[in-house]
Amino acid sequence: MGIKLSIEHLSKSFGGKPVLEDISFAVNDGEFLSILGASGCGKTTLLRILIGIEGFDGGTIYKDGKNISSAHPSDRGMGIVFQNYALFPNMTVLQNVMYALKFDPARREHARDIALDIIEKVGLGEQLNKKPHKLSGGQQQRVAIARTLALSPDIVLFDEPMSALDAANRLTLRREIKDIQSKFGITMIYVTHDQEEAFSMSERIMVMEGGKILQLDTPKEVYHHPANDFVHNFVTVHLEEKIRSIQESTGV
Repeated sequence: MGIKLSIEHLSKSFGGKPVLEDISFAVNDGEFLSILGASGCGKTTLLRILIGIEGFDGGTIYKDGKNISSAHPSDRGMGIVFQNYALFPNMTVLQNVMYALKFDPARREHARDIALDIIEKVGLGEQLNKKPHKLSGGQQQRVAIARTLALSPDIVLFDEPMSALDAANRLTLRREIKDIQSKFGITMIYVTHDQEEAFSMSERIMVMEGGKILQLDTPKEVYHHPANDFVHNFVTVHLEEKIRSIQESTGV
């Protein structure tokens, strides 16, 4: 498994206040990496820099060994799924997914076939002609994912994609995102503040706080061997309390 994305000494400030401080890490090809941290830790800013919609002060971004630090977002081979879906309310599922393809000369001619194939793969074949307001929150998020996948990115970034969903929809979408990753063999970087979400989906977890990486490791290592007190309290203690709460409520 080779390195798909490499970030070296990335820094970013807003109004003189550091938001990212000397961030360096690598993402393996086909990996599911979660970036876990509380609000304001810098994780969403990092995602926006990777996709190319936010500038930065210093550092380098490599993808497949190529420096893409100054590349236009459309030339990075990445897609992003936001928490608010950003679907067109007046368009059907099919039209929403096809929309992304109309600006790509190489895919425009076959936009309908590409969209139909992607929609089927994400399990929305029976919802083709429905508009967003007729879909559940989880289904709307799958449309947003399908629209991103239609452009064939080899890295998909997720910015808190389940924050607007109820508990049942979140559990379902977790499984579906992992299934989609398996089907497409795609690299996924997933930003979340939810410890349970990160642990249930990820091959590795990157814990951030105050614009810095505190730990980057497997879920097992982060849980059993937290790097410092913050990681212990933010991750281990929280998950132990969650497990204890479930056990008490079920009488196990």
